[in-house]
Parts: sequence; C-alpha cells; structure tokens
Amino acid sequence: MMGEKLIHYFSQGKCEGNAEMKNLLGGKGANLAEMCNVGIPVPPGFTISTSACKVYYQDNRSSVIQVADYSDPEKNVVTHWNDIFSEIKNYMAMLENDIGCKFGDLNNPLLVSIRSGSVSSMPGMLDTILNVGLNDETVVGLAKKSGERFAYDSYCRFIMMYSNVVLQLDHHLFQDVVDNKQQKSGAKSLADLDVDVLKRIVNNFKRIVHEKTGKHFPQNVEEQLLNSVNAVFTSWKNDRAVSYRRIHNIPENLGTAVNVQAMVFGNLNDNSATGVIFTRNPSTGEKKLFGEFLVNAQGEDVVSGVYTPMPIDGEQENTMEKLLPSVYRELCVVCEKLERHYKDMQDIEFTVQDGKLWILQTRSGKRTAEAAIRIIVDMVNEGTITKEEGILRIDPKTFDNLLHPVLDVKSDQKVIGKGLPASPGVASGYVVFSASDAEKAAEQGKKVILVRSETSPEDINGMNAASGIVTARGGMTSHAAVVTRGMGKPCICSVSGLYIDKDGTFFSVGDTKVNKGEPITINGGTGEVMLGILPTISPELSQEFKTIINWIDEIKTVKVRANADTPKDAKIAKEFGAEGIGLCRTEHMFFASDRIEFIQKLIIADDENERANALIKLEEMQKSDFKEIFSIMEGREVTIRLLDPPLHEFLPNNQSTIEKIAKSLSKSVESVKNKIAQLSEKNPMLGHRGCRLAISHPEIYSMQIRAILSAANELKKEKSVEIKPEIMIPFIMNEKEFILICELAKKESSVISAGIQTQIPASRAGMTSDKAYSIGTMIELPRAALIADKLAKHAEFFSFGTNDLTQTTMGLSRDDSVNFLDSYKESNIFDNDPFEVLDIEGVGELIKIAIERGKKTRKEIKLDNCVKHWNDTLLNRYTAAALTRSGMTIVRASASMMSSQCPDYLDPGKRMMSSPCEETDAMVVSDIIERLSPNTAPPTTVAVPISRPKAPLFARLTAIGTISATTPIDVPIAVEIKAEAKNTPGSINLAGRKLRIKLATVSALPID
Repeated sequence: MMGEKLIHYFSQGKCEGNAEMKNLLGGKGANLAEMCNVGIPVPPGFTISTSACKVYYQDNRSSVIQVADYSDPEKNVVTHWNDIFSEIKNYMAMLENDIGCKFGDLNNPLLVSIRSGSVSSMPGMLDTILNVGLNDETVVGLAKKSGERFAYDSYCRFIMMYSNVVLQLDHHLFQDVVDNKQQKSGAKSLADLDVDVLKRIVNNFKRIVHEKTGKHFPQNVEEQLLNSVNAVFTSWKNDRAVSYRRIHNIPENLGTAVNVQAMVFGNLNDNSATGVIFTRNPSTGEKKLFGEFLVNAQGEDVVSGVYTPMPIDGEQENTMEKLLPSVYRELCVVCEKLERHYKDMQDIEFTVQDGKLWILQTRSGKRTAEAAIRIIVDMVNEGTITKEEGILRIDPKTFDNLLHPVLDVKSDQKVIGKGLPASPGVASGYVVFSASDAEKAAEQGKKVILVRSETSPEDINGMNAASGIVTARGGMTSHAAVVTRGMGKPCICSVSGLYIDKDGTFFSVGDTKVNKGEPITINGGTGEVMLGILPTISPELSQEFKTIINWIDEIKTVKVRANADTPKDAKIAKEFGAEGIGLCRTEHMFFASDRIEFIQKLIIADDENERANALIKLEEMQKSDFKEIFSIMEGREVTIRLLDPPLHEFLPNNQSTIEKIAKSLSKSVESVKNKIAQLSEKNPMLGHRGCRLAISHPEIYSMQIRAILSAANELKKEKSVEIKPEIMIPFIMNEKEFILICELAKKESSVISAGIQTQIPASRAGMTSDKAYSIGTMIELPRAALIADKLAKHAEFFSFGTNDLTQTTMGLSRDDSVNFLDSYKESNIFDNDPFEVLDIEGVGELIKIAIERGKKTRKEIKLDNCVKHWNDTLLNRYTAAALTRSGMTIVRASASMMSSQCPDYLDPGKRMMSSPCEETDAMVVSDIIERLSPNTAPPTTVAVPISRPKAPLFARLTAIGTISATTPIDVPIAVEIKAEAKNTPGSINLAGRKLRIKLATVSALPID
C-alpha cells in the first residue's frame, strides 16, 4: 500500500473526502465528508479507511505495510499495524485543535465515538462505542465542566458499551444492573436516576468487568481508543455480519471503515436530545417527515428498543415540534437540503446538544417496496429524477415482495427459527415430515408444511401437495429452493439449529419442540419460522406500481415472456402482461398424481404394446394441456421444450409405489426394481437426458411433437386462432443430433398436414418461416455454444439455459456446490454464487460466442435468456445490456401464482433489464473508474475487454458522471483506463480515440 492515504479528516474547515469516495471511506464516512462540503452541521472527526481494515486482517494484524508520511511526500516508512495508531494520534491532535478539548485531559477532556461504516449499508450488524476517553479521572473533569449527573450517566454508558463490544461481555450483565436500579427508584431511564445511583452503577460495572475478565476496566484512554478501533474492525467478521453479507450478496473483501468523531451529547440536559428522522415515510412513501427522538438521551437509546421514543411531530404534546420548536424548524431545513442533494429519501441520525443541532449520519433510507415505488413516482413527478433514473433504482428482490401474500402485522408472531429465504411467500400449515404424509393431508383438504433434512426428486408429489417447505440443509439453489420457486411456494433452507427426530415425530429449534401435526407459519421472504397459524393479507397493486410498469413498457425493446408449464401458469402469465411463453417444460405436466403413473408405465414397459398404450394416454394429456395453453395465450408465441430430465427421475424408490406399479403392469416387484436399477445413473445431469432420449427412444419425442401440432391445428380450426408453436430441443451437443430430431419433427408435421389437407412446405428441416412450427435448441453445453454456427443452419431460435451451462462450464454441481461455495467466497475466489449471479467471464463469454456465431449463419435467429440467473442488480443491467447488444430479443422468467410467488416478468427490476440500458458497454468500466478516482495513487492501469457491434459508446457512469462518444467502434475493442494522481486528468483510450476524464470536476470530454 505504498503511499496510500489511510485516514481522512472531515470538518467544516477541512474536508479530505466526498460522497464519491464511498468504496474507501464507507457509506457513513463518505456522507459525513459530503455533508461537511455542503454546509451541514457535522461534528468533526476522521475516517480510517476500508484499506486499513484490509491491512488489519492481513497476517493477524501484523502485516508489513506502507504508511505515507504526509508531512514529507518523499518519505514512506515500512511499519506494522500498531504504527497506524501513531497516525491516528496525529489526527486526534487535529481534532483536539478543532474542538478546543484534549483527549485524556483531566479538566477539559475530549470524548469521541467510534462507529463502523461499511461500503454497503449493514444496519445493526457492526459495532459502535460512544464516550471513549472517560475514566475515573476524566469523568471528574467532565463533571466539573458539564455537571456531575451528566458525566456519570455518560460513564455508565461507556463502560456498558465498551465491555460488550471490546471485552465481549454479555450486555445483559450490565443492563440487569440498570434495570434493577431503575425498578427500585421508579425511574424510566438512566436520565431519571440521580448521581449517587449512577456512581454505584459505575462501581458495579467495574466489579463485573474484574470478575469476568480478571482485569480492571482500562483507565488508559489511548488503550481505550486503539481497542475500540480494533473492535469495530473485528466486528466486520462477526457471525451476524457474515450472515448478513451472505444473504445480501455483499462481498467479503470490502471491509469496513471506522469513523472517529467528536462526541456531541444528547444526554447533557433537558434541552438536549437524540433521534432518527426520515425525509419521507419509509412505510408508505408519503412526502412527510417521519421520525422519533428522546430528550436527554444518546443515540443507542433510540434504536435499542429499551426505551419508547417520542414522535418528531404530530398532535401529541411531547413532539419535538412542540418541545424544541427552533431545533425542529432547523432540522426540517436540513432534511429538505439533504434529500434535494442526494435525490433520494434520507435516513438521518441527529443529536441536539443544549439546543444546538448536529447531524451524525445520512444515508438512503431503507423502505418497504410500497414506499419505494411511491417515492420513485413522486420524485419523477416533482422533477427531482428522470423516469430512467427512477427505474434503475428498483431493487428486484424488494419488489418481489409486492406480489406475495403478507403476514398481517397486527398478529402476534413468535419466531422460533431462521434460515435462508430460498423462495418468497407466506404459508401456514400443519407439520409433516414425509412426502406421502403431505399427499395424504392434501387429499383430506389440510394445508401442511413439509419439514425435511433435504428434498429430492422423489419428494415432488409431497412438495406439490405442501403449502411450503422447510429444510435443515441446502442452499439458495438446492433442489428444494429451485423446485419450490418454480411451484410458487415459500421455502426456507438451512434453518439454523433445526433438529429433525429420526422417527419423524417432531422437530426442534433450540428449546422449542414442534410435534408432527402442530401448526407453524413460514415466511420465505425473511427466512423466519413461526409458531401457529398466522393470518395473511393479499397485497394490493398501487397506481404507482402500474405507472412504473407503463414507464418500463414505454422504454423496453426486448420481449418478456413467462416460464409456464401448465394452463394455470399460462393464465397468470397472460394476466400479468407476459408477451408469450418462453419456456413450457413438458416434464412438469407429468408430475401430477393422476399422470405420473402413465409416464412410469411407459418407462418400465417391456414390449411395444405396453409402451404404445402408455404413449397414447400421455399424448391425450399433453395435447389437452397444449390446446388449453394455446387458447389462453391467444396467438402469443409459445416455446415448448421437449422432455429433458433422465427417465429414472420419474421412477419411485419406495416399496409401496413400486408394488403399485408392478401390480398395474402385471409384473413382479423384482422386475420393476431391476428396471429402476438399470436406468439409474452415476451422474444423471450429464447422462441419458434431453435429446439423447429422442435418439434412444424417438417415439417419446414423436408423441410430444404430435400433441403440440395437433393441438395447434385443432385450435385453429375451432377458434380461428393462429398458433405457431416453437419446439425447443434440449441438451444438444452435436449438429447431427439436431438434424435427426428436425427430421422427426418434419415427418410428424407432414402426417398431420396430410390429415387436415393443409399445405406444409417440405423444405429442409428448420429453415422455412412459413411452416406450422419453428424449431430451436437450448444452449446449455459449452460445445453447443462453440458450434452455434452449425446449429443455426437448422435452428430458428436459441434459448440459453444458464443453470446447466454454468454447471458444465465451471464443473460445478448446483446441488452439491452449496457445501463449499461459502469457502470460495470467504477466500475471495467468488464474489457471488455463480448459480445466482451469472459468471460473465466464462459463461457469459460462451453466450456471446454462441450469439455471434449463430447470427453469422442466420442473421434473423431469435435469442432468449432466462432472467432468474440475474440476481445482482448492477450485473443484471450489464448482462442485459451486453446480451441486447449482441442481439438478444427475448427474456423469460417464471410465472406462478400471484398469491404465493411473484411472476418475474412483472417484476419492474427484471422488466427493466429488457430496456435500452445506458450502462451498456461501460458498465464494468464504471466500476473500475469508481475505484480509481479520485484518490488513486499513480500509476494505475486496468484493461477491460468490451465488445461493441458498430454502435456508439454511451454510458452513464454511476460514480463520477457521464462519458459519451458518438463515433462507431468495431468489435472487439479493449478499453484501457489510466488514472494519474488525485485531481489530475486521466484518459480512456478507445481504438485510437480518447475521452478525457477530469476527476476533480467529474466530467468527460472528447479529445478528438
């Protein structure tokens, strides 16, 4: 870290940071600096950067690093972590000069707060320590200066926080002492206790520390400061923080900054206060201040839940508006100024010290999905942001919650466990532990929650019958997670501490035991398991939601289709505006309890007669389904994937079902078991599946093609509905495979054509546009991507199966990789789960190759991709833009019941992925420039490959402003970014053309 500045000062007179330095200063530090720059009253202090945090974790805090001597730019000293503390002491001296107090002084002591500040907001996950600098001597000096009761109140708070955060002692050891004293004296808070009681509390606290640690509470203020900074850095890797980052896909390597700030005291007297205020209502989005405060208190009192705060304004007598009217008016002005500056609703923490307002933090406020859309629409209407800016702020994960049933907040909720929120929605039901029990309960009209260690394909009927699923193991892409999301059911995986009795009679989490048949409620959006049947309410779509959807539809250029496997799904897809069905998975039609028997008979049959009878029955079922789906979609495009999974997945492995099948086929149980064993595979994902079934058993695909084309032709005859089905062939790896199946389709089409006297051209397979169907393939194997030019001779469309393409490209099993992916993230090998966020460098590159080669052969080839793999908002936009540039014309997403699963094609965030994206070519460049400017040490060069098919480069760079050029650039090109020292121009070289970035003024100008 040669020459890197690790500490940055902020005050009204001197500020070494700004909002654009978020990656270095963390969100809190960057915003503190920014507020100083725009004239907001902020207590001075300094930020120890995220780079220092990374140093802290290297080699157990003893790594050798480079710390710059800023008094002499030519001098750099090789040092250890402890030497950073010397630099901290230099900044403490600057702070002492600003405040007029001295740290550790016996008469006029400076006290500081030590707060975390991660790059991404992690509310409550990291640690804070207030009143650092108090000891048995400085508390006397503070008492002489500001009052004895205030001084010992602050000392109590400091010992409690320091002991919990730094010494790792249980908070309740100290809170119990306070509660006991309050109860005896009839006080409601620390502010109500007299000074003698506070002194006794301090002595009790110090005694507890000595008993629990064997050491006295530290009296050296420099030791307190260093240990507090260390503790906040250490909190980056506490269990709750690690879990939060995992759930919210926050990279482990970002680190946290630490903010050391002069204390201002809301507990000084009754003209002092502390509080939190939102510039708009975070629950409804209403443009009205929303907040709470406490008189004579410190910040932690408001957020801890121990005390009941008072409202900022309203009809009550104890509002801030009435108790502190002048401060309230000043706060209103600050709120308006900050919202206007950041162009977003702000969450603001403030303290009032003896009538003087201080702002301690501002950030974009967390809000409900309902509030988010209202705020976006209102801000667009107010002229604060544009429609495009508003749409790009949408978080797809948040919006997902809008379309799920929600728990009635008025109900009492007892949470007994928490796991991964694998599939959103709310469900209540009675606990069962086996798929068969779930089926039996469903037949009796009971709603059940299936609780399993994990699920397998064998559980499919039970999963279908259950209202929700809970598992002890598995991740966000496990079998349970993937299947339930497709079904539109809530699911919670890897519930912490979940123990399931081996006899299937009860489960327990901690001290709570739940027996089979007892009711629970699960919230798949939060991962919470609760006792009892809790009431839910259906969400209502607001006018603002519809407005945003209309805005997106005005902008988008790519069609959005649904994944729908049944007529029920198709109906919902149409109701929510899907422009067709992008994927109908025919195997899902077989899983119903009244159908699976026939596919099982087909698979186990030994002679042609048995197989033919089963095929006839299956063809009738599929034809009926296809006809209903076509009718519902009323001429919209429907893509149907022929049978994909290996046949053994339809077969049972429990004795009772095997006996039932054997009896219906007049076969021995042993012969059925032998057939099942014969079909079993060591690696079914790469086994006898997809088009390979058609090569071995062409009669299966022939049956499906007949059902599709017959349904379309009958519907055309009965209702004059023009249907041109798109037939998708899965798991193609060889051109000859595809040719054989194309010929199979052409043969069945000709037979149907002859039967209804409709002319169908008999040209070569797959090439005519006026025949009764089109045919294409799913690109899910690397070889298929590489021979896309050959496949495109016969395929009229490509669909990209990114889950399987990820598995086969990276050599990862979707189901098994959950066991080690966390280790890969912790080691910074992966930033994200590759089954949740598309791997651009590998899988994305194969998609790009397939598109380019396919279009070279067939310029008008249709291209689609499933958006469910795009879980990272920024990456979504980059991916969508890159694929759209390459010619992607369709995206598809799951359709499912509104009452339990959000249709992704309605999700504005995913819908926006189909819009022209200003962040196209330079989305990755944006991130790099953000990291390079404006404080990067020279010289820095980063090369990024960007493909651009003869179109103008235009990208809004979210961190530093706008770069634009209108000169077409051929593909491929390399973008090289060179950043010089702070506040000097850098340049981007684009195939001989340059754009100059003025890092200081945040602008971009073409040079030639």
